[in-house]
Formats: sequence, C-alpha cells, structure tokens
Amino acid sequence: MVTSRLPGYSLQNRLLLAVSVLLTVFLGLTGVVLDRAFRSSLETGVAEQLQVQIYVLLAAVDEADGDFYFSENLREPRFAQLNSNLYGFISSASEGELLRTASALDVNFAALDLNYSLGIGETRFGRLQTATGTEFFVSSYAVTWENRRSPILFSVLETTDTFAAEAAGFRNSLWSWLGGLAALLLVLQLLLLRWGLAPLRRLATDLQQIEAGKSEALDTSYPRELSAVTQNLNLLIQSERKQQSRYRTTLADLAHSLKTPLAVLQGELGSDAKGNRHNPLMQEQLDRMNQIVTYQLQRAVSAGHGSTLARQVNVADVAARVSRALEKVYVGKAVRIAIDVDPALYFLGDERDLLEMLGNLLDNACKYGDGEVAVSAALASATPPRMRLRIDDNGPGITVADRDRVLQRGVRLDTLAQGQGIGLAVVVDIAASYGASVSVENSELGGAAIVLMFDNIRVAD
Repeated sequence: MVTSRLPGYSLQNRLLLAVSVLLTVFLGLTGVVLDRAFRSSLETGVAEQLQVQIYVLLAAVDEADGDFYFSENLREPRFAQLNSNLYGFISSASEGELLRTASALDVNFAALDLNYSLGIGETRFGRLQTATGTEFFVSSYAVTWENRRSPILFSVLETTDTFAAEAAGFRNSLWSWLGGLAALLLVLQLLLLRWGLAPLRRLATDLQQIEAGKSEALDTSYPRELSAVTQNLNLLIQSERKQQSRYRTTLADLAHSLKTPLAVLQGELGSDAKGNRHNPLMQEQLDRMNQIVTYQLQRAVSAGHGSTLARQVNVADVAARVSRALEKVYVGKAVRIAIDVDPALYFLGDERDLLEMLGNLLDNACKYGDGEVAVSAALASATPPRMRLRIDDNGPGITVADRDRVLQRGVRLDTLAQGQGIGLAVVVDIAASYGASVSVENSELGGAAIVLMFDNIRVAD
C-alpha cells in the first residue's frame, strides 16, 4: 500500500514531534500519579494526626455525676483556640452531644452527620460536608463507658483548607518542575537529533556540491548505516558519466561514418561549368539527408545533458571565446560583438552544450545582422536564481508572425543564406533538456533578439 507524504517534510521535525508527544504523555501520566500519591500520603498523614488527637481527648476527659469534662488542659493548643479549624466532640447515639472543645463553641453540632454505627474499639476516617459547603476531615473512635447504655463516640474534625493548600502548592510545584524538565529534555533531544542526523545533512550537502559541479563524488567517511548508500550513489554517478562519454564517442563516430559517404556521393554528382548540379533531385535529397543526420545527432547528443551531475561553466568565459572566434570568421563584415555578461554567473551543465547554443545564436546574429551584435547575461531573479541570456543584432529583425515558426526545425526566413535551418531548433532542443525557455523579441539594436531563461545556474559568492 502506497501512502502519500507531504513534500519536503523534515525527518528531524518528525522525530522531535514523536518524542514531544511521548514526553507529554509520559510526564503527564507521571504528574497525575505523583499528584495522587502525594494527596493519598497527605490524607494518610491527616488521618494519623487526627487519631493522635482522639487519644489526647481520651486522656484528658473524665466524668462526674453523668457529665463529661476535661480534667486537664489539652496538649493540643488548637483545641483551646476558637475557629482554629480543629474541633473535638464527645457524643453518643442515645444522648447526642456530651462535650466539645473550646475551639468548637460556634460549630453547629446538629449539622454534623456523625457515624454512630461504629463497633467498640473501631476507628473510622473520612470526609464530611455540611449544608453550608464546609468540608471536614473527620476521625471517630467508639469506646464503652461505665454506666452508659450506648458507646461513646470521640470525634475530631479538621477543615480541609490546609490539606487543599498543601496539595495545590505541591501540584503547582510538580507541574512547574515537570514542565521545565520536559523543556530541557526536548532541547537535549533536539541537540541529540541534530548530532545523530548530521551525517544525513552532510550527505545532502555533498550531493549539492556534486550538483553544483564543485565535487566529483561523495566522500567515503560516512557511518556504516550510510556507507552502502553512498557507495551505490558513487557508482551511479560514475556510471552516468561514463555512459555520457560513451554516447558522445559513439555518436561522433556515427557522424563521421555518415558524413564521409554523403560527401563522396555529393562529389560523384559533379557539376557543369556554370556550377549547376547534374541531378538537382539527388542533390536535394543529399542535402536533406545531411540536414536530418546533423539535426538528429545534435538532438541525441544534447538529450539528457540537463543532468544535475554536470559541471559548472562560467558563462562570461564561454561567451568571450565564441565571440572572438566569430569576429575572425566574419572579419569581412567587420562584425563587432559587445559582451555584457555577469562574471559571477555559472551554467550548471555541459560546456559543449553552452558552446553549441551560443555558437548557433551568435552565428545567426552575425550572419543576418549588419555588423552589430550584443550578448548579455544577468540575473532575472535571485530566489530561485534565474539567468536571462540575450543575443541582439541590428539586422532586419523577425516579425511577430514568424517568431514561433522560426524556432521550428528546418525553417529559414532567408533562403539565400547558406544553412539548413536547424540551428535555432538545436538551440531549442538543448535548452529544453535543461528546462530553459527560448523566445524571440525586438532588439534594442533594431533587429531581432533571442532570449533564453535558465534555472540551472549558480551565482558565485
């Protein structure tokens, strides 16, 4: 089953998100467990403290003439302090309230629902909420008392305010520490991921260096987990370059093999004293064969040269070389070629392809112009980097109606000039193999301008 992925998603972000979710769940559950454990421990401590206070009441209470009283001062000061949140009661199911501590003087005993179902010697701890919403911890202990028909219940009540404050303080502190710990772990995890994924980033950088023509192959000092991948990539790169070279050699041999028999056939046709061919039809077919062979070989050679494994070529250097050569070829026309090319621009491809395109375009400009030709190259946009390569001449120009037609194979607007009408078509094919576009515009020199837009460029620092 094939699953779709978002383009350009980050492996590091993917792992970091997974770890973040895992940490959130783990630390969240840890916080809940610790909070509950602390509340349970705190509640157990309250139960033990209240049990001790019951023993304090038992030690201090006495009876005379059927009435209970405290025979000595209670050792817990809060029992003597009004509204101290700690209250003591002595009661029975049959007689109701028998005695209370001084701290409970303003407590409504009738509102307390004390549990009188305890067995003798049994202690029970729990919570009790009054009608007014006040919540108490209550601990009760049932004992037998002489001359009493029912058990005497010693009860100690304490409000939950202190408990709630301690629990809230612990919870705030706990989540603060867990939040800080989670942030620290995420930062450490991010650093570990960056360190662990560094070989992958280095692999991507090395591939970019190869694409830019700055390196011939991948480094071999990769971890064992990536060594098989890098070795296979190096083999693939070497195989592609060898195949390209083999294709070029084979095609060059084929071109030479075909051109020689065609030249022999042309020579055998002969011509009369006026230079007319004896067999115009055969000559026409031979010219057509030359045209087809030249075009198809150029097309085959240029196919696939948009490879990202090609080297980088300085555009200004190539333009200067082609211009110098053509000025010598057209010395009789006194052609002047003005060059305005940014020296920081590099073409990412085969140098022969750039030479072929510039050679064809400048040759046409020199051939059909009136002696003034200009070649310029500059950045059309910085992000992503795009190069505008422009060749202008001061010739008769190309009408709007003919601009699309002139880029087609075998089409020539000037039938008198020597040529086969495939130069611009070859340029279009080579440019298309690199993802470039070719268009015809009006020249600032008064003639035609051929404009090429390239994306496969690099701008030197």
